[in-house]
Amino acid sequence: MTGHSQPSDRESKHEIDSGALPLPSRTESEVLRLHAETGTLPLSSRTAPPAEAMAELRHSTAAAAARASNSPAKRDSDASSASSPFASTSAARGRDDDGKDAHRSSLLPPHHHHHRQLLPSPLRSLLALEDPRTPTASLSYRILLAVLALLLLAALFSAPSLWSRFNTPYLCQKEGITLHCPQTKEPLSLWENPRAATASWKPCAERRSDEPSDVPPENKTSGYIFIHAEGGLNQQRIAICNAVAIAKIMEATLILPVLKQDQIWKDQTKFEDIFDVDHFINYLKDDVRIVRDIPDWFTEKDELFTSIKRTVKNIPKYASAQFYIDNVLPRIKEKTIMSIKPFVDRLGYDNVPTEINRLRCRVNYHALKFLPDIEEMADKLATKMRNRTTSGNPYMALHLRYEKGMVGLSFCDFAGTRDEKAMMAAYRQKEWPRRFKNGSHLWPLALKKRKEGRCPLEPGEIAVILRALGYTRETQIYVASGQVYGGKNRMAPLRNMFPNLVTKEELASGAEMEHFRKHVTSLAALDFLVCLKSDVFVMTHGGNFAKLIMGARRYSGRHRLKSIKPDKGLMSKSLGDPYLAWASFAEDVVISHQARAGLPEPTFPGYDLWENPLTPCMCRA
Repeated sequence: MTGHSQPSDRESKHEIDSGALPLPSRTESEVLRLHAETGTLPLSSRTAPPAEAMAELRHSTAAAAARASNSPAKRDSDASSASSPFASTSAARGRDDDGKDAHRSSLLPPHHHHHRQLLPSPLRSLLALEDPRTPTASLSYRILLAVLALLLLAALFSAPSLWSRFNTPYLCQKEGITLHCPQTKEPLSLWENPRAATASWKPCAERRSDEPSDVPPENKTSGYIFIHAEGGLNQQRIAICNAVAIAKIMEATLILPVLKQDQIWKDQTKFEDIFDVDHFINYLKDDVRIVRDIPDWFTEKDELFTSIKRTVKNIPKYASAQFYIDNVLPRIKEKTIMSIKPFVDRLGYDNVPTEINRLRCRVNYHALKFLPDIEEMADKLATKMRNRTTSGNPYMALHLRYEKGMVGLSFCDFAGTRDEKAMMAAYRQKEWPRRFKNGSHLWPLALKKRKEGRCPLEPGEIAVILRALGYTRETQIYVASGQVYGGKNRMAPLRNMFPNLVTKEELASGAEMEHFRKHVTSLAALDFLVCLKSDVFVMTHGGNFAKLIMGARRYSGRHRLKSIKPDKGLMSKSLGDPYLAWASFAEDVVISHQARAGLPEPTFPGYDLWENPLTPCMCRA
């Protein structure tokens, strides 16, 4: 090495820091020896003096490093490392950290690199483990992006349907005569419907506070209409609601309806003996103009129901709103005051505007209020029912339709002695001679009606159904009924299975009931309210009473309150099978009645709004 000066420590450090020497930890003599042994030393360096050889070595190493740093592969690798979220170092750390990472990577076990190679090519490109510009990675990368885009589009398209599915209110749907209801995870309850049914709907028949009145001025009214509400209390109630509706349709003034004396009820109750007249008129003042009596200037009062000139007859059942506009309104405008007779079921449901049906609900559930003394007595009876055993005990209300008139009118056959059947045949022949004829066709007709579920359930039959549903002997039952045909003998099976069976006469004293015996409709109103307040309501046959109770419980209780409508067709088949075991019978009863407990379902078709007011009169909660 004589004749050549050695590089200073400062220059060597500078060369090491600048990256000119690839092995900064070795001396120059060691570098030369290593290149000579491996044959990598340049030819000129093998014969040149040491200092010149070292200079040429430095020059060639720096050039190789520059070429390597300027190559496209190196640039792509650096760019990929800089953009990767999993890069272990940053450019701010300097090149010393690069040497440490390379050294650390060389210490990783071989299987670590093998696991990286097992990843799909697009994932390795996405994670900066492979250059995405290579042909295989580029194609896989595009495929991955296309799959992700398709998944994103599918999620966007399915999001609304998924949201609507999770946000769909509880609603049962009919297929033929079968009702399908949404399943819930709640355990079955004897006293309540699923809370999902409770929380889905709310009453909305009331008039909005910001809704302006659309009643025409008195001098622009189309005329006056006057009706007689016929039948029992509940049929009269429906007639009153319909009278308000047609007055609205024709923009006429309604004269307070008269409750007509019924041949069966034989009751001369007036409107003001049952209902709160002031509340009725004031509540509906923004919907329809209602007056208490016929105007004084009208002098032909006696002719309203006797003269053909003053009476509109032959209105078809379930007539449409347009029928009244085309056929009744012109006569009212001509005569100023007209009566409508008969008026039972003379307005349809699905052929009138939704707002008219909503008005009928408003009348039924809000405008028609019983007198305060009837409401107070009903509250007392309901409280006595709950406190018969323990405080707050739930009770069931049973509407038992088994009066003599109902049994006769049904023309169904019932168990009984030969004398009882002979007496019933004579009764039917007297009351309904055209239907009875000679009586020879009644037996096959009775069998057909029973199979179709059109016959009233006997007290013993409803007792068996209630036990199959799971109600025990301790169940408190309020019975709303008239005089049961067959008396105590017919009621014996029901009383033996459910001894805690009471009527309003057994709950209240004679003095408490004396005031209400003046009017038969007052007694019917008490039954109506006690059934309405019950925890479970059970009907045994159709009719206006049962329909109005079920509808009011659905509306006011938001479907939480159970209102059981027995499947009489299934019962006729099951109770007539002598080989059917009790366990199988009970299972059939429970399953068939899960969807017959007053759950939410659309009003039309298949129902009128008195039994099911959901579609026109309730909104999503």
